[in-house]
Amino acid sequence: MSGPQCCENPPALNPASGQGHVEELGGLKSYVSGSSASNLAIVLVCDVFGYEAPNLRKLADKVAATGFYVVVPDFLGGDPYVPENAERPIMEWIKDHGTDKGYEDAKRIIEAVKGKGASAIGAAGFCWGAKVVVQLAKTGAIDAAVLLHPSLVSVDDIQGVKAPIAILGAETDHRSPPELLKQFEEILAATPEVDARVKIFPKVSHGWTVRYDVADEEAVKRAEEAHSDMLEWFVKFVK
Repeated sequence: MSGPQCCENPPALNPASGQGHVEELGGLKSYVSGSSASNLAIVLVCDVFGYEAPNLRKLADKVAATGFYVVVPDFLGGDPYVPENAERPIMEWIKDHGTDKGYEDAKRIIEAVKGKGASAIGAAGFCWGAKVVVQLAKTGAIDAAVLLHPSLVSVDDIQGVKAPIAILGAETDHRSPPELLKQFEEILAATPEVDARVKIFPKVSHGWTVRYDVADEEAVKRAEEAHSDMLEWFVKFVK
């Protein structure tokens, strides 16, 4: 995850943001939105900036408004990446926040959500979180997956996917360039038993779905298109 692009446009974190609330779930603090009475759940797996990012919570609220119970766990344990901390560059930070641990935490979250009555669960991962979600999609732990501007996801990961998967990528992305996403698309096309969609968005860069400027009308519009695609995927397969 080297290079500046993964860390461009860091959000101003706000623990009070969102219409939901924070509670402990599966051993992790989690932002929760929507009715716990819903048997359809979505887990959103954050990028390196964590679960207090206002745009991420706003997206959780949007998904919850359609009837899903939405959980955004603090997979980073209160230790999001801070670009201004020159003594702890991203590769040092990532050593303390491996996606394998994220995957183990995610399994506990999913069990906790099932314990609340969820009969179908989808998961979406952003950047760092996409690696966690693709690991869930390889084990049958979830009913549908969406990867948004993924980082760290390999061809081998995609070859093992079992759940319906949508991959939403950016035209300008050093982490997952269009050439890599086209490889993913070819692999998924060769496994027709797995429903899949790969879409590359023009005129956007890595992080555009959650790290956009709310005052930039065009940026909001492009993010919302990806949000709609994500939600459409979940409505289709998480039921």
